[in-house]
Amino acid sequence: MTTAVRWSDDVQAAAAQRLVAPGGMIVAPTKVGYIVMTTDRRGLERKFDAKQRPLSKPGVVLVSSLEMVHRLAETTPEIDALYERCWNEDVLLGCILPWRPDGLRHIPDDGSRELVMDSRATSCFVIRFGVPAESIARDLWEQHELLSFASSANPSGQGNRGVLAGIGDRIAGAADLLVEADDYVASVQPDRDADTRWEQGVMVSMVDQDGHLVPEQHGARSVAPVPTLIRKGLDLDRIMRFLSDQFPSWDHRHGQYH
Repeated sequence: MTTAVRWSDDVQAAAAQRLVAPGGMIVAPTKVGYIVMTTDRRGLERKFDAKQRPLSKPGVVLVSSLEMVHRLAETTPEIDALYERCWNEDVLLGCILPWRPDGLRHIPDDGSRELVMDSRATSCFVIRFGVPAESIARDLWEQHELLSFASSANPSGQGNRGVLAGIGDRIAGAADLLVEADDYVASVQPDRDADTRWEQGVMVSMVDQDGHLVPEQHGARSVAPVPTLIRKGLDLDRIMRFLSDQFPSWDHRHGQYH
């Protein structure tokens, strides 16, 4: 089994260097548990194999600033306002968005695209996912202009219960580095236990069935198609309130496929 190291600033640099190397794959802590982080096709293939997850189920793109969202993804002023509010209030949020044509150049030209996008050529762009993993992702982007791709660090369909010991032997043995911060993960949801804690973040689709951005609403009612909350998770109540403040019409269809 790969050796686990305690989270620290020094470990942040070491973790980033593991991911700069071709095919790198690490496990890192977030607000809702542990994730597998990679940066290229080989790393993504290792992740899918370790999780025994179908290649048709893309991971997420870890975004370390609002400026980065704007460089990578197509948005509207209303979507920008939702991201900015979540950023300012430190709320974990993932939105399904199309890529900007010039944003696509940041995806490695090694076949990674088909593993980080869904069938509509969209991805989930996630912000405020937690200090340790955010720091690693920020280092990769700012120092190396590398994107970070991630999925939960547990066998597909199972939770890791917010502890490194819960990721399973297969993932633990496959990773190049395991970064441990169980106390940080627990501090995010201090009033919940292993059975009641959120193990994922909220995901909102900002595209229609063909992958095109939903139209701006400009305060009008019954504009369609609408933003759709497709996955429940941490800070669900706050994000539903933010959606209600920003969009007169939005939908809640938990479990809708991405």
